[in-house]
Amino acid sequence: MTSTSLSHPGATQLVRRPNSVAVGTIVWLGSEVMFFAALFAIYFTLRSTTGDLFATESSLLNVPFATVNTTILVLSSVTCQFGVFAAERLQARRTGPLLSVKSWGMVEWFFLTYAMGAVFIILQVFEYAVLVHENVTLATSAYGSAFYITTGFHGLHVTGGLIAFLFVIGRAYAVKNFGHKEATTAIVVSYYWHFVDVVWIALYLIIYWLR
Repeated sequence: MTSTSLSHPGATQLVRRPNSVAVGTIVWLGSEVMFFAALFAIYFTLRSTTGDLFATESSLLNVPFATVNTTILVLSSVTCQFGVFAAERLQARRTGPLLSVKSWGMVEWFFLTYAMGAVFIILQVFEYAVLVHENVTLATSAYGSAFYITTGFHGLHVTGGLIAFLFVIGRAYAVKNFGHKEATTAIVVSYYWHFVDVVWIALYLIIYWLR
């Protein structure tokens, strides 16, 4: 939030305006909600028109494996938020030994978040490879199309978030003084990351548990 003072006879009034970057990010995420809503509509439409195909092919999914991968992504939201807390107190980097987590700044927490997000993508690619070996591909059936389209677009969004983390980390190293502008960038990236995590939880429950 930014403050602007207006002078009036005998009084000073503070006018608070919302941060334009944060507002713009929230509006953009609203459009992303509509995008994923369309993907969910595609998934349910194909599911409703293919009879028992979805039940048969979804049995090939490794639910425990997907649960582990989901847990990694959800925990990455926790580490991301710790990075935001550090950014809000304008602490870019750690103030103590690397193993002293309490001294970590935004950079260390965001590096850990990046690593967890990268592991999620790597495990998702591995899952794709296993399913392709089982002859579940984008072209073989409606189920394959629905699965790869929904999870694939989400994977692209996660990859975009990883790139954003690298940008924020690089910016923290590039500036001489880590200020409110850099902290705002970190905060809006966290909005995006939490969003893709929430979307994945919905995908996970629908694809891996809804039979």
